[in-house]
Amino acid sequence: MNLPVAQQGMGVLQHLKLDGWLLVWVMLLIAGGLAVLYSASGGSGDVVLFQASRLVIGLGLMLVLAQISPRFMIRATPWAYGAVVVLLALVLVIGDEGGGARRWLDLGIRFQPSEFAKLAVPLMVACLFHGSRERPGFMKTLAVLLLIVAPAVLVSRQPDLGTTVVIGCFGFIALLLSGLNRKFIYGGAAVGVLAIPALWVSLRDYQRQRILSVLNPESDPLGAGYHIIQSKIAIGSGGAFGKGFMQSSQAQFGFLPEPTTDFIFAVISEEFGFVGVVVAMLLFIAITVRMLQIAFAAQWRYSRIVAASLALGFFFSFALNAAMTTGLLPVVGLPLPLVSVAGSANVTFLAGFGILMAIRSDRRYLAR
Repeated sequence: MNLPVAQQGMGVLQHLKLDGWLLVWVMLLIAGGLAVLYSASGGSGDVVLFQASRLVIGLGLMLVLAQISPRFMIRATPWAYGAVVVLLALVLVIGDEGGGARRWLDLGIRFQPSEFAKLAVPLMVACLFHGSRERPGFMKTLAVLLLIVAPAVLVSRQPDLGTTVVIGCFGFIALLLSGLNRKFIYGGAAVGVLAIPALWVSLRDYQRQRILSVLNPESDPLGAGYHIIQSKIAIGSGGAFGKGFMQSSQAQFGFLPEPTTDFIFAVISEEFGFVGVVVAMLLFIAITVRMLQIAFAAQWRYSRIVAASLALGFFFSFALNAAMTTGLLPVVGLPLPLVSVAGSANVTFLAGFGILMAIRSDRRYLAR
């Protein structure tokens, strides 16, 4: 008796061009994230409602993008990339300022254009290599690097170091997946190492302090090292099974900074312990694996590069937040995907899933 219902459900998903497994893992992560967010916010219904409203917008955008053919995406990609660059430039001119940064645009709806660059950059890189089976030469590689660097530089001027790093990684992942020659990879790595002193000088004082605090957070326990120290206390106190739901003393008593955004991973660890962290990691891994399955089975080079870039970029965003929370990397202000309160970021991730589903439902997709 359940079989017809299951078949009917699968039929609805196919009609809407939604991938069942990817949708299941994403919805489980969203549901768990809302529960953790309720606890991290001290039981604030307003925070959860804000998050839920943005997630609904993202899910709606995911549904819309799932209906779009990759052929149309290829034609629209240059326009989308150009629009994102224009929006990033507008942020520096008329953007809203908050907390010493200028990252938001208010065009009737307040949003962060930098988040959309996470999609526009890998889409543009894939667009340039569509229709070509050859490895990118020097001039084409240089052109692609400029396309990656342009939005990254605009974001760095806001300033937003964390998003700058993520945008660069999304773009470089796409470039690597295009079949970049090893000599360019080694040469780029050498240039990157040589550029470290110049990059260090270009950083702001508080950004340098955050990087140095990773090496020895106890040297400034009430300043640059405070975030990492409190996060480690929360993570360590969770033990194997955690203190229980709504029992995060670090978050509830205000010791843990930004418990609903940057450091919500520490709340998961304190309340649900090592077991809860493993479950969260498995959800992120399951989503990434399904995205990579779609990428590996795609027929077009454009579709493969886009799908794989979004998959690895999504996992990198999770890994960077986890490493930041545990003190392995500097605090750069990156949210935990689909869990932290981050309206534009979460909408962007869900839009990326919609693009993956469009690739999955394309006729040139090879089912496996």
